Amino acid sequence: MLNWWLPENVSSFGGEIDWLFHLIYAITAITGILVFVCLIAFLVMYRDRPGRRARYTHGNTTLEIVWTIVPALILVILTFLSVPAWSKIKMSMPATDFVVQVTAKQFNWQVSYPGPDGKFGTDDDKMFLDEMHVPAGKPIRVVLKSQDVIHSFFVPSFRIKQDAVPGREIQAWFDATKPGKYEWPCAELCGFGHSGMKGWVYVHTPADYEKWAAENLKSGVAAPAQEEKPKS
Repeated sequence: MLNWWLPENVSSFGGEIDWLFHLIYAITAITGILVFVCLIAFLVMYRDRPGRRARYTHGNTTLEIVWTIVPALILVILTFLSVPAWSKIKMSMPATDFVVQVTAKQFNWQVSYPGPDGKFGTDDDKMFLDEMHVPAGKPIRVVLKSQDVIHSFFVPSFRIKQDAVPGREIQAWFDATKPGKYEWPCAELCGFGHSGMKGWVYVHTPADYEKWAAENLKSGVAAPAQEEKPKS
């Protein structure tokens, strides 16, 4: 319906996000149209005219109650409709052996792959600047950290946005369904170089990822990282 002006969705959960976005957009658009129609009608109906004096009116209590309750009910319904997608994305990360660590700093993304020991923070880690390489059709767990201020991991085509907060490790995940090169900007104002803080996520076919890993990770495909309990 409205997908023509959104970035291409290549995420396994992107359809649920887009559906909620379109629903909220439709409700907002209808409300906006009604407000503007009423505004124009009132400008005409209550315009200044010769011989007409302004008079005080208390208003309509029933109408005020209605336009308070109706938006509140809409928000409650939207909350319940959002719960399944929120739970799937934020509360129940799928099991995966593919984990990368992303450390944000002014004004770059540092992407680390575990070495043969399967642990982060050791000498055999493989680090890349402003680029991430992953296979398509596989859940990817991202461990987000920040060295300085709040940044935001945002890949529009993956329909994912998660803040990276200093002093915390925050986990997020995505499952890209289509190979390609996808823009990865910082979505949180983080300083004078914020607009230039951009990386790229390269999604490969499984075979192409194996080839890339063999050529760039030196030890072959990145070893499965040891499972860690989410800290947030």
